[in-house]
Amino acid sequence: MRLPVLVLLFCCFISAQAQQPKGLIKRLIHKTFSTEVDSSGNGNSFFVVPAFGYAQETGAEIGVAATYNFFLDKTSSSRKTSTLTLISTFTTKGQKKINTNAELWTKDNDYHILLELRARDWPFNFYGIGNKTRKADEDLLDHTLYRVKVEVEKKIANHIYLGLNSSYDHFKFADQEADGIFDTLPLYGKDGGQYVTFGFSALYDSRDLPTYSNTGIYLRIKGTYAPRFFTSKDYKGTMVEADLRGFKKLYRNVNLAAQILYRGTYGHNLPFYTLRDLGGDMTMRGYYLGRYRDKNYIATQAEIRYRFHPRLGINAFAGTGTTFSKTFSARLVPSYGIGGRYFYSLKHASSIRLDYAIGEQRHGEKRQSGIYLSIAEAF
Repeated sequence: MRLPVLVLLFCCFISAQAQQPKGLIKRLIHKTFSTEVDSSGNGNSFFVVPAFGYAQETGAEIGVAATYNFFLDKTSSSRKTSTLTLISTFTTKGQKKINTNAELWTKDNDYHILLELRARDWPFNFYGIGNKTRKADEDLLDHTLYRVKVEVEKKIANHIYLGLNSSYDHFKFADQEADGIFDTLPLYGKDGGQYVTFGFSALYDSRDLPTYSNTGIYLRIKGTYAPRFFTSKDYKGTMVEADLRGFKKLYRNVNLAAQILYRGTYGHNLPFYTLRDLGGDMTMRGYYLGRYRDKNYIATQAEIRYRFHPRLGINAFAGTGTTFSKTFSARLVPSYGIGGRYFYSLKHASSIRLDYAIGEQRHGEKRQSGIYLSIAEAF
């Protein structure tokens, strides 16, 4: 989650039964910095971040982000944390967005289930296609999106899963600036469109924890196909993703985390909204999501994570990545920065993170950068 000019108003969480000192202030202080781990079998935790923001294109923004951590398996010692996340905000100019995600691990981790429901009426800046777009070409678009996604993977061997997935996406766009780059470029899908996908996935996951991994390997390969269900202008083609992560404990509470990510879109006359975006709060931090976009996207990043207190940690990260296609050659750009962590649930090793990231400085422009307040680790 990224909210511009985010002001943290209040943070609270409710964990499973634990002895606490009397008095509201003492309880809050105790819960905020306590190193006690709940020993009950329940172990549920709830964390809420109300927030306020402001941006010129949206006006004042208010909303809430909440996450709920729990175990579907109440008995197994190797159970993995399941997570429900809700992000919802609205603005004084009438824009609104809501996003609900779930990652579920069933009994004995036999099934891995990913769910997403998203609805948004929210503007974004469009800069063109390729990895040499200019800030001066920034073009604000009205954007409406509805998305439903379901992914289910079944364990077939130790650490190995195979699965099926399906999704539905519906887009609508309108240019707020007459004769902007969005209007002048020969793009497919300018008014929007919709498509349904069906696909498969394969997962190898030997991480010790899915929320804050100290050791292990994560490799997920996903492929989807979108048949032409609707009009001849809607997307028909294939999407591929490959995500490789590695985690290693270096010294006591110091860990190394690394990731390589590839995303590709294939087909003829691809609508621009199916192209791959560089940037955001997960990979290539420091870049506005969509500043560079094209048919293919590859990125790599690494983090040094130091958890110097059970509740607190710091990290430093660096990476590089690019979008590319036959039309626009690859051009690697840098991403690096520092961040802090607060672990609101010790039982689930769940955190809220604040990162400051720096990107490249293009000729005649200010250096690209970003501040991100997010629930959960980037990877």
